[in-house]
Amino acid sequence: MSTTDPIATARHRLGEPDAECRYPVLIADDKCLGHIFRWHGAWFAIAAGSRSETRIGDGRLGRAGAPQHLVDEFRTGRISPLPLAECALSATAPDGPPPLLHPRMPATDNNIKHAHEVLAKLAEYCWTPLGGYPGSDNPWLLKCQFDDWTGVKYWSHLRERRNRLPSPRRHPGCISADEVRARIPAYRK
Repeated sequence: MSTTDPIATARHRLGEPDAECRYPVLIADDKCLGHIFRWHGAWFAIAAGSRSETRIGDGRLGRAGAPQHLVDEFRTGRISPLPLAECALSATAPDGPPPLLHPRMPATDNNIKHAHEVLAKLAEYCWTPLGGYPGSDNPWLLKCQFDDWTGVKYWSHLRERRNRLPSPRRHPGCISADEVRARIPAYRK
């Protein structure tokens, strides 16, 4: 009869992202091995109980490799899982409005100006940011004003391109494209 530890042999899964789009890596009984996140195309991992970031890789390699890195570190005994509530890196949603810029974005005049322009467009397109502006190609936690869906989007996918509006298809389960065109004035111009 085997006496294997069910946590050591459990498969991992990703939990819901926090306001900075960091995903907890969970195993059995919602024990947290740490967090993974993407920034400028690279994937990083932060072990439970640590604040140190480890760059794992780019693209698909990093997407699969970042959680696997934490699982491997756990299996070798270098990290210990924590209850999810004790593993949080910061509050999952800020009290009050989110900051203008994501904590990783430098507060340059250009970034501040661009963030204000983007926030105005998000409001026009009926999205509510739950974290600071992270730049065009970084994940951003947003809430749909039509149905309160919350999820990760990229500004580069939501902005106008070549004088064409973004797709009216917002997220699975949202209102129809025709309803989006009827409800958002920018689509009626």
